[in-house]
Amino acid sequence: MTLPPLPQDQWDDAVDAALSRMLPAERRNPRAAGNALATMVRHPALTKAFLSFNVHLLFGSTLTPRLRELAILRVAHQRGCEYEWHHHTRMGAEAGLTESDIAAARGSAAATDEFDRLLLRAVDELMEKSALSEETWADLGERLDERQRMDLVFTVGGYTTLAMAFNTFGVQVEH
Repeated sequence: MTLPPLPQDQWDDAVDAALSRMLPAERRNPRAAGNALATMVRHPALTKAFLSFNVHLLFGSTLTPRLRELAILRVAHQRGCEYEWHHHTRMGAEAGLTESDIAAARGSAAATDEFDRLLLRAVDELMEKSALSEETWADLGERLDERQRMDLVFTVGGYTTLAMAFNTFGVQVEH
């Protein structure tokens, strides 16, 4: 199934309001918003609600940007979401992920850092069982406080939701 980006002539005040929390006014157009947001705004109320949550995951999370991006990349890989993978590979590199870290998120190499291995295993557990084992929760707790672990769970869930949407709607990487 493919749901194309909303055509320019259909962008209205509801679309503008839906994007206002995440994008400055000059980026609230089909070209600058990108294919994902330009597709999501076909449902402005849903987009506005989801972006409020997503803004927290991206900009208000208690996770470090590096750990957040490592988790998102694992979700993107596990869910086969090319759009998410493409954008978050760049964001991950900006957050300090190395090529080796990105390969570990893809599963083509083992993470060199013990905590990164734990984080990737936690993402896999969440995606496979929709829960963390008590052992994994406790192991994460050696480095992450309660709020960070909560943010991890919601990051995995939020980006799994986005991956499902992007894959279902056929959102294409911008070229």
